[in-house]
Amino acid sequence: MDPDRVAAVDRVPHGGSGDADLVDFSANTNPVRPAGVADVYEAALADATRYADDFAAYRAAAADYVDCDPGDVVPTSGGLAALRLAFGVTVAPGDRVLVPEPSFGEYAREIRLQGGDPVGVAHEDLLAADPEEYAAVVVCTPNNPTGDLVDPDTLRGFLDDCCAANTPLIADEAFLDFTTAPSLAGEPGAIVARSLTKMFGLPGIRAGFAVAVGDLGERLRAASPPWALSTPAAAVGEHCLRQESFVERTRDRVDRERARMREALSAAYDVDPSDAPFLLLDVGDESVDTVIDRAREGGVAIRDARTFSGLDSHVRVAVRRPHENDLLLDALVDR
Repeated sequence: MDPDRVAAVDRVPHGGSGDADLVDFSANTNPVRPAGVADVYEAALADATRYADDFAAYRAAAADYVDCDPGDVVPTSGGLAALRLAFGVTVAPGDRVLVPEPSFGEYAREIRLQGGDPVGVAHEDLLAADPEEYAAVVVCTPNNPTGDLVDPDTLRGFLDDCCAANTPLIADEAFLDFTTAPSLAGEPGAIVARSLTKMFGLPGIRAGFAVAVGDLGERLRAASPPWALSTPAAAVGEHCLRQESFVERTRDRVDRERARMREALSAAYDVDPSDAPFLLLDVGDESVDTVIDRAREGGVAIRDARTFSGLDSHVRVAVRRPHENDLLLDALVDR
């Protein structure tokens, strides 16, 4: 991290409502959690009186989840910690790093903290860029907040270009498990960042991991702090990553509800296609503040997407359970 840049780097706004009277559609976390999480967490407390081990069971579960070797998994306290680690081993002061826009604002922030300079390009054009011009390239798939999945074959072709240019590709796959697309985990030249926050609905647990092979993997392991996870977080993470039926049921529910919501919301807004557990809405000539206030009056919190680069008339809504989604539709469509 570059000490000369730290003080000048601002915080990034995120979704999430602290109002217990509202159903929160502003954060894209699963409202359902796997059975047994509380029991696993409580059982792990007995082992929390000593330092954590090398997280072998957690790394094995993560490796099975993304189909890679357990030795290439680096546990982290959430997906953002995995991204910070990835930028920390690839970005030096003055480096230019290609990032998609609009997309997750933490990419640019973390790059600046390392002393690098984020260079934004429209997310749909990113894979047409020349990676040789950059110290690293970031891809988010499915992209947040637009929700579109990068074509896996095109992405692998771009990774080949990155390898030829000796430019690491940092792949944020925080929402990839809501699709059946393959991970880049274990592919030479890629650093994959994963989070358990979204699929398993546990943002406060802070469990995630990074995956890389070869020199990039060695750098990640060297830079990773010891005891990167708490013992309960590792135990809960291992448990969740083994819940294949839960993941499949969640995908099916999100697919059905997202299609239903998009059709209903399209009667009032321009709604982007999405492969993720959220939808991006262009409210057109209507005020974004008015739409947000209307949602609150209807008992729901939605995300002001104007905080994303290039969006000035948009909101983002999560895909939740059917009865909750009905509440959102009543607030935003039935006027």
